[in-house]
This record gives sequence, C-alpha cells and structure tokens, in this order.
Amino acid sequence: MTFLLISFILLITIAGCNVIHTEDQTTSCPPGYFPCGNLSVCLAQPLQCNGIKECENGADEDRCEDLGGWPQIMDWYITQLIIRDDKLINCSLELYPERCLCKGWTVSCEDAGLLTVPTVSSNVLILDLSCNNLTTLTDEMFIRYRELDILMLQFNSISSISSKAFSGLSKLRKLFLSHNCITDLEPGVFQDLYQLEWLVLDNNMLRSVTVKSFVGLRSLVFLHMSNNSLDHIPKVCAVLPSLNWLDLEGNHIVSIDKATLQTCLKITVFDLSSNLIKELPRSAFRGLKQLKQMNLSNNPINHFHVDQFDDLISLTSLVLDGINILNIQTRMFVNLKELSYIYFKKFEYCKYSPHVRSCKPNTDGISSFENLLAGTVLRIFVWFVAFIICLGNLFVICMRSFIKTENRVHALSIKSLCCADCLMGVYLFLVGAFDLKYRGEYNRHAQKWMESTNCQIIGALALLSTEISVMLLTYMTLEKYICIVFPFNNYRPGKRQTLSMLILIWITGFILAVIPLWNTSFFGNYYGKNGVCFPLYPDQFESLGARGYSSGIFLGLNLLAFIIIVFSYTSMFYSIHKTGAQSAERSLFSREVTIAKRFFFIVFTNFLCWIPIFILKLLSLLEVEIAGNVTSWVVIFILPINSALNPILYTITTASFQEKLKQCLQSQDFLGPTKSLTSSTQSSNV
Repeated sequence: MTFLLISFILLITIAGCNVIHTEDQTTSCPPGYFPCGNLSVCLAQPLQCNGIKECENGADEDRCEDLGGWPQIMDWYITQLIIRDDKLINCSLELYPERCLCKGWTVSCEDAGLLTVPTVSSNVLILDLSCNNLTTLTDEMFIRYRELDILMLQFNSISSISSKAFSGLSKLRKLFLSHNCITDLEPGVFQDLYQLEWLVLDNNMLRSVTVKSFVGLRSLVFLHMSNNSLDHIPKVCAVLPSLNWLDLEGNHIVSIDKATLQTCLKITVFDLSSNLIKELPRSAFRGLKQLKQMNLSNNPINHFHVDQFDDLISLTSLVLDGINILNIQTRMFVNLKELSYIYFKKFEYCKYSPHVRSCKPNTDGISSFENLLAGTVLRIFVWFVAFIICLGNLFVICMRSFIKTENRVHALSIKSLCCADCLMGVYLFLVGAFDLKYRGEYNRHAQKWMESTNCQIIGALALLSTEISVMLLTYMTLEKYICIVFPFNNYRPGKRQTLSMLILIWITGFILAVIPLWNTSFFGNYYGKNGVCFPLYPDQFESLGARGYSSGIFLGLNLLAFIIIVFSYTSMFYSIHKTGAQSAERSLFSREVTIAKRFFFIVFTNFLCWIPIFILKLLSLLEVEIAGNVTSWVVIFILPINSALNPILYTITTASFQEKLKQCLQSQDFLGPTKSLTSSTQSSNV
C-alpha cells in the first residue's frame, strides 16, 4: 500500500513537472517577442502597447503606461489636497485676511495681490501664497507658523531669501518656490526644515548652488530644480541622505563629475534632460542600483560607453529621446533586466533593446518597424504617382521627338524639362522598390539603409530632379516673358544658345545634388535623415553647414524662382490683356481668356507644390516640431505635383500640340510633313 502511495505521488510530481515544463515552453518567446499573458502566443515588440489589442486576452495592452514623472506625482498630490479639503468644509482658524479663503486649517491667498506675508492664525497647516507680488523673504517671516505643513510661494517675484527666512518651520513637509526670480541660496537657508520632504525650485534663475545651502534637509525626498541656469550638478546627496528624486531638467549642465552621483545611493528617479551634456564618464551612474527611472533626453550626447548602464539593475524606464547614438549596440542595454520602457529618438534603435517590452517610437511617420513606408496608402500611391509621372513625361518626349514643330528650340526645352521630371518618377519607383525589399523587416535594416550609398544616390536624384525642374521652368518663363512683354525686341535665343543654357542648368543641378556627398564631415548624413532619403528639413543636431545649405536651396533659390515665375506670368497676362483691350476683334478676347486660364493653372500648380515646402522649411528653422508623416506626404504627393502636371500644362493641353497630334494620327505618318501653325506667337509660346 505504501509503495502504491509513493508511486502515485511520484507520478503526480512528474506530471506536474511536465505540465510546468510544457507551459514554460509554450510561453517562452524568442528575443524581440513577448507572451500574451498565460496564452501560448508570442507577440513582437512593435505590437506591444500600440493601442491595438493583438492578444485575445488583451495582455499586449496591459501595464503600458509609464506612470513615473513629475506630472503624475503632481496630479496625485492635488487629488489628495482636494480629498482633504472635501472632508473639512468649515474654517477651523480664527484669523485670516478677508481677501483669502479658509477651509479647515488651510488658507488660500492665491492671486490676492499681496506684497507681504499676511497675518494668519498660528495653527494654520497649509498656507497658499502663490501668484502674488512677494519679492523678499526676510528673517523669521514665518516664525509664528510652527505647525505649518505645506507652504506655497510659487509664481511670485521673490529674488532674495534671507538665511533665516524659514526659521521655526520644523514641521514643514512641502515647500514650493517655483516660478520666482531666485538667483542663489544662502548657506543654511533650510537648516530648520529637518522634516521637509519636498523642495520645489523649478523655473527660477539659480546659477549655482552649494552643498551648504541644503544642510539640515535630512528628510528631503524630492528635489525639483528644473529650468534654472545651473552649469553643474551639485553634490547634494552628501547632505541629503533620504533623497529619492532629483530633477535637473532644462539647465545648462555641460558635464557630470565621476563622483557626483556616487553618494546618491537611494535615488530612484533622476531627470537630466534638456541640458548641454556632450559626454558622460564611464562611471557616471556607478552605484545607482536603486535607480528606477532616468531621463537623459535632448542632450547633445552622441556616444555612450557599452557598459554605461550596467549598474542600473533596477532601472524600469530609460528616456533617450532626442539623442543620436552613433555607437548604439545591444550590449548597452543587455544588463537592464528590469527595463520595461525605453524611449529613443529613432524608432530603428529599438532593435538594439529587443528584451524591452515597450519601446517608443514605433514609427517616424514615414517608416514603421515593418515597412519603409508606414501606411498602406503611401505604399500604393508611391507606385501610382511614379507611373503617372513617367508615363506622362515619356509620352511628351516621344511625341516631341516624332512630331516636327516650327519652334524646335522651345521643344528642346520641353524635352529637357520632361527628362528632369522623369527622374522624380524614377526616384519614387526606387523608394517603392526598396520598400518591397524590406517589407516586414525594415527595422532590422533601417539604420544601415539610411547610411547606405543607395539612399544617398536616390536622395541626390530627387534633389537633382527638383532643382533642374525649378531652374528650367524659370528659364522657360523668362524666355516667354521677353517674347510677350517685349514683342518688338529682336532677341530670340537660337538653338546653340538654348542648348548651352540647358547644359549649364543640368551641370548646376548636378553640382547642387552632389555637394553634400563630397564633405560628409561638414554636411553629415545629409540625405539619410529619413527612410525616403529626402532632406526637406533638418533634425535637432544637424550641423549649421547642412542647415544653411538646405535653407539656401529651399528658401533661397527655389523661393526666388517661384517669385520670378509668378511675377513673369502676371506681367505676361497684363501685357496680353492690354493688347486685347486695344483690339476690337472678338477672337482676341477669346484667346485672352484661354491664355489666362492656362497662366492661372501654371501658377496655381507651382503654388500647390512649393508654398507648403516653403512653410515647412521656415517652421523647421524656427524649431517648430513637425510630424514625421508630413514628410512622407510632401515627398510622395506634394513635391511630384509639378513633375506630374508639367507635361499636361506645357504640352498636352496646348492647342498647337493637339493640332499636330491630330494631323499625325490622321495621316499615320509621324515623320511626314505637317501644316504650319496659324496661331499667334503668344499662343504658341505659352
């Protein structure tokens, strides 16, 4: 009997182990994938926390909020105050100013126009003096309020604080001094506040602080000094043994000393974002084993040591947004076993942290984890627009080559314009082709693709097409302008002059396109800023040379060309209108209306194409944040407008071309003789 019982227990144990083992196997996922809760399904990192429930039980969208941060803790704090005030309806104080509100043991004098601290009952617990006109805190100003728990002095004009201003406030737990004009802190100014837990000093003018200023704050947990003018990190942890949260966002800190943070053993949240740090010492974060959240975003750092974060074994959230990590590799994050949230500047960096469940961003608006072109609409229309551009321009080139015209010089310019516009179609075809090549796995190749020679070539091709098209349109417009506005001028460019001008335009366009490729140290990765390889607007850390070059092209050369085109067509229309007004022939009026319509559409298409680009370029120079998907729409839909419509506006819709085409189709002899045109010089040249 005993033997049977033991055998039964062994069988149950083995079965249980097998079940556990099987469950482990079914829920064990490869790197870059995470289980759907207790289901035997693995989901890729990009599909985690993307707002769409991919798992049947919705586990991929659970625990997706990174709850750390100053806004969250302030929301919680305000909620707690509201709850406390709701419980106490009547005022429990005997003395408080009429212009202030009293509720329980709380006095609120917010925005009461006070010039000094008012007289209040000594048993007040919460005193709100925010949004007033206080300028100086003198000795023992709050001495009678020994029971004070919370003191709010934010949004005043305080510039001077006496070293004994807070004397006697031994029970004070929270002190708010944000949004004032404080430039320095006297030594020992907080020495009586040995129960203080929160000290909020953000948005002041602090240039430097010393350890002596924080003596006595042995209970301080939260120190908030963002948006000041500090140029270094004060070694405050040496006198703040309980410090848990240190916020230094938006200062002028340029470096971190090796030993600065080594005494901050209890710190769990550290915000150093939006400073001027270019380099971090290898041991900068050594010993911070309790750190859970760290923000280094928007610093001009471009290099991290491979073991930079090795000591941060408790880190759950790491923000590196706005940082170009030139030497990024998986080794940097492999020891961060507890990391659940990581934020990069570029979504392609996420492939270096496959074990982190939530990695942002998932896209740059142009590309996604899976595809070079993020949206289905973009992936379809890139082929459609490319086909329309190439078909229209090749048709015009062929027709202009086979149909003999009187104005062969003008036809040569039109064919040159079509060749330039065809390059835009070729560029879009190549973008579509590489999108197909990387379909479903773009994230693995994104960084390599944007730094590749192929990306540089197609980017240069797009810029070449754009600039040659702009210069040719300007040249053709000026040629028409001279012929129409000055009809008695004997100047008419011959074939040799036109050919020389066209060659010069193509050489100039080629030089403009390849200059950024000659000196990568000056221009950086000029074309590789995004997946479509078009340098429409700069990123935050682009060199001044590249920024100036791009601005010179889009806001200099192209804007000047646009102004010339608009001015020339306006002058031409005015000249034709003036001539028509002096003539009694009805046919001239009809022709004037037709020409006016064509002029309008030529200027209007140029307006549709270039005004959005000018605006985007100007906004980028003003450092206005521009959504990434704007670039993809501009490159695939707006920029090719002229390339797609130029064949229609300058050739297919012209009466002379339609007449010639009709004659050729009727005779079925594309090389045969044609009748001379009867239309006027103005009409044929438009």
